[in-house]
Amino acid sequence: MYNAVVPTAVPHREELRVSAWHAERQWAIWGGERAQGLPLIQGETLDLAQIVRAAQAWHDGVPLTGIARAAPFVRLTGRFEVPDGDPARLIESEWLCLRKEAAEVDWPEHHALIEAAYAEPALRQYYPFKSHWTLRFSTSIRPKLTIVPVCILAGLGEDYTVSAGYRQQHLGETATAEDAVALAVRNLPADFTLG
Repeated sequence: MYNAVVPTAVPHREELRVSAWHAERQWAIWGGERAQGLPLIQGETLDLAQIVRAAQAWHDGVPLTGIARAAPFVRLTGRFEVPDGDPARLIESEWLCLRKEAAEVDWPEHHALIEAAYAEPALRQYYPFKSHWTLRFSTSIRPKLTIVPVCILAGLGEDYTVSAGYRQQHLGETATAEDAVALAVRNLPADFTLG
């Protein structure tokens, strides 16, 4: 792959990364936000003119939905822009991204888990992230996560595993996402607050 970057007039956005395949006529973009370095937009296309439209829109500071309208190959990740880096808004943005991603994956148990965790105020206050498809939580935002010692994994059938951390103490298995979330909440340490 060959890469180029497109600067932007928007201070909370990173440069847009544009990649070209070496062996075929195809391009990809990745546009992220500065606070955490996570993607806001991404996509692949065979149409170089669409790459140019997306790059121009990113450069000019067009809102994310406007970029997707200008270049239909652009996929919005579900995250929204948080110009001031407000941690509460970044947590909300990350939940939105996880929910969008889970709805698009052909894994109903994982989707049920994300929705059940989001519906639980005790978990929704934390910054959510995934590691090996295991739902985890942090009291701080990226790049320096302060990991809450509880995580939940949706099985490929109707089972969910709750543990005290990735590959850590097994806390139990449940038949539903809601029961897994309830078990996780019962095992939240009292001293883990947002910070």
